[in-house]
Amino acid sequence: MAERIRFHLDEHIDPDLARALRRYGVDVTTTVEVGLRSASDRKQMDFARRENRVFVTHDADFLRMISDNQEHHGIVYCSKAERSMGEIIRTLILIYEVLIPEEIAGRIEFI
Repeated sequence: MAERIRFHLDEHIDPDLARALRRYGVDVTTTVEVGLRSASDRKQMDFARRENRVFVTHDADFLRMISDNQEHHGIVYCSKAERSMGEIIRTLILIYEVLIPEEIAGRIEFI
């Protein structure tokens, strides 16, 4: 069986999202849980890279940061104003179910 996607949630993502994904069996960490609250965007992305995690964020700064050809294991960007919590959860579960890490690596998924 292929390895599954693992997510890392930016500190601005509601922690209820992590709880909901975990109930579904998804491996997810949060910036607060791993001790990176208030850390620079670069340090947060370095953590996600070291841990082979897809980074989930509302922060457009991450999109600008990786535009300089920085390697990453995937980014899911969602506009907080445009999606409900339920929509975000359903979309992340769909990504988890249909993609493997190699398919999302280096890509940005806009939800």
